[in-house]
Amino acid sequence: MILKGRLSIGVQLKQEALAKQFGVSRIPVREALKRLEAEGLIEHTANAGSVVASKSTQDLLETLDIRIALETRALKVAVPRMTKADIKAAKEIITRYDGSDSPLEWTELNLEFHLCLYRACGRPRLLKMIEDIVRSINIHLRAHQSSTVGRKSPQTEHKSILKACAAGDVDLAVSLLEQHIEHTQRALLDAESRP
Repeated sequence: MILKGRLSIGVQLKQEALAKQFGVSRIPVREALKRLEAEGLIEHTANAGSVVASKSTQDLLETLDIRIALETRALKVAVPRMTKADIKAAKEIITRYDGSDSPLEWTELNLEFHLCLYRACGRPRLLKMIEDIVRSINIHLRAHQSSTVGRKSPQTEHKSILKACAAGDVDLAVSLLEQHIEHTQRALLDAESRP
């Protein structure tokens, strides 16, 4: 519900109400809330309870720096191992992305595309870390991306990254990926500087 935007930033999460909504006891709800907190999706304060997490621009910029480090490493290892089937799967995701008019779907397809490129690295823990980090900030970036960045610019960059991967050009693919994530950082800073 958080990832799909049905629970907005700052909404309080009450264990009893969630247990009733999902037809479970409070114990699995408590465990789920602990996991969501570990993933950065909620914040828990003693005596105040849990709320859907909010992130400052500085938090988002730092998280994007972490993404650059993890994702460029994954891509560097993946490119030499990519098969024609990997390239074809990534192209199919781009086609679905081009055909979508839903910012929520763009968010999911964006993650699917990136993970598709990195999967050949063969490092499941690295892939899980990337997925968790991306999901933890997507709720904060989604509204910004759909209203200011849209889909055209990221898609052009995706196609360039994929072309470099298909050519086996590790250095170019990694450089383009780093620039791709840096564009999100610049867009965040631009949005913050606007009145």
